[in-house]
Amino acid sequence: MQSIDTYDRTKAVLDQFDPNDIQDIEGARQAITYLLNLIEEVVSENRELREENQRLRDENNRLKGEQGKPKIKPSKKATAPNGTDHSSERERHTRKPRKRRSKVNQIQVDREQTLTLDLAQLPEDAEFKDYVPVVVQDVRLVTDNIRFLKEKHYSASQNKTYLAELPAGYKGEFGPGVRTLAHVLYHAVNTSQPKIAEFFEYIGIQISSGQVSNLLIKDQDRFHAEKDAVYAAGLRSSPWQHIDETGTRVNGVNQHCHVLCNPFYTVYLTTEKKDRLTVIDVLTNLSPRAYLLQAQTYAWLRQANVSASILERLRHLPQDRVFDDQQFNRLLDEHLAEVNAQHRRRILEAAAITAYHVQQEVPVVQLLISDDAPQFKRITDELALCWVHDARYYKKLSPALAYHRHLLDQFMNRYWAFYDQLLAYRKAPAPEQVPRLEAEFDTLFSTVTGYTGLDRRIAMTRDKRSSLLMVLRHPEIPLHNNPAEIEMRRRVRKRDVSFGPRTEDGKRAWDTFATLLATTKKLGLSFYRYVYDRVAQCEEIPSLADLIVKRAQQINPAASWEPV
Repeated sequence: MQSIDTYDRTKAVLDQFDPNDIQDIEGARQAITYLLNLIEEVVSENRELREENQRLRDENNRLKGEQGKPKIKPSKKATAPNGTDHSSERERHTRKPRKRRSKVNQIQVDREQTLTLDLAQLPEDAEFKDYVPVVVQDVRLVTDNIRFLKEKHYSASQNKTYLAELPAGYKGEFGPGVRTLAHVLYHAVNTSQPKIAEFFEYIGIQISSGQVSNLLIKDQDRFHAEKDAVYAAGLRSSPWQHIDETGTRVNGVNQHCHVLCNPFYTVYLTTEKKDRLTVIDVLTNLSPRAYLLQAQTYAWLRQANVSASILERLRHLPQDRVFDDQQFNRLLDEHLAEVNAQHRRRILEAAAITAYHVQQEVPVVQLLISDDAPQFKRITDELALCWVHDARYYKKLSPALAYHRHLLDQFMNRYWAFYDQLLAYRKAPAPEQVPRLEAEFDTLFSTVTGYTGLDRRIAMTRDKRSSLLMVLRHPEIPLHNNPAEIEMRRRVRKRDVSFGPRTEDGKRAWDTFATLLATTKKLGLSFYRYVYDRVAQCEEIPSLADLIVKRAQQINPAASWEPV
């Protein structure tokens, strides 16, 4: 049942409608267009009301101890009505049959064995021609349990006992092989801790789930330190970064996992909130918050429509001085206690952004690539928005009328054609093409189709012009935020397998090893060999931070930021 408001408006329009008043074709077209949009609005509202009605029925049934209507999700292979699906950059392209490529050359050969023929079984004229290589992959899961006999000496004169130390990499009850495999199974393969313990038992290692947990969480300072070094090097490697966020749980409580990445690294950080202040925390690797009142602070507050009277009162507070969180909040309590919660939050955000840009402890990100979530805006000098995210809003229109679906399909074909032009520009930047592409954007997103829902959506895209066309200024950046989304799906998959960490140490371990797993993959390293190298103290694999720096020097992802 439609709402009273929509019903009244619809009835009022129809009561006043008289076909005899239509005098020409243009008038008929306008009347039909108006009625089609009215029908679309009514159908959409009815759909929402039916869904709400079903939810209420389900809730009522659950209160009665009955089951609600089962949720049957559509097949993932299902496509849009026009046979295409633009939900991601990969899906946007027409899929081509993939040629099977041999992986033989990528296989590390550990040993070689020559296989001979029984010459007595061969004809007399058989001549040796060559060897035919066949690579067979195999693995041996055998225990290597060692009983160490540690020499023990006692000095009476010193009243001291001397005990031989275990070899490097050996600590506690389990050697580097067990510790490495536990990390790989848990963080890379998403195996639960009880299943890891069960797996070890099958191959002859006596270990409990609690001991597995300790191996994964306790005494990980070296890995935490390398994760911090990876983040610092990643921020230095490029002036632009991808960013995204998803929900997660810590000890049964909802929190938020943030991911930052570029082509050389990925870092994960889990926090209690996801607001703009938290994003600043993430960009500073969760360093203590700092606040600063300067000209930049007031410029930001004016953009946020904070009143001039509040700005004037802020100017009477200490300027050009860095405050910690406690100091600054106390200052606001003393001098601006009556300011409402929204304005206070804006003041905190503006002062924190200013402090972020002047600090020198971590590299300042100059451009973020993200979706259009509000917490990512105004923190960096520039913001690039994801075209694929923008396109998803058009998919959500779901017009009920065939004519409107036709208009939507027509516009989206033009949308992706323009996107392809931006891709071509990114591959071969030509400054003389910038005015033409800007003009084509303006033309495309000034389109009026007559389908009200689509026209509103087009106008919203037009309002994001500068962020969507950021690639014209910085051709190094992608047109989408898929790298961050892909990395975030790692956390989502792990979240689906596990209930999440139960302690702060567990949360930190999750973030650290997710960071190291994703980064080693980008650097072309085996996560297993990397973890073993660090646990066994082999020191054969260089610092990941150093590898990030070298990779960035080879590619130079900041060419457009360099002075001409």
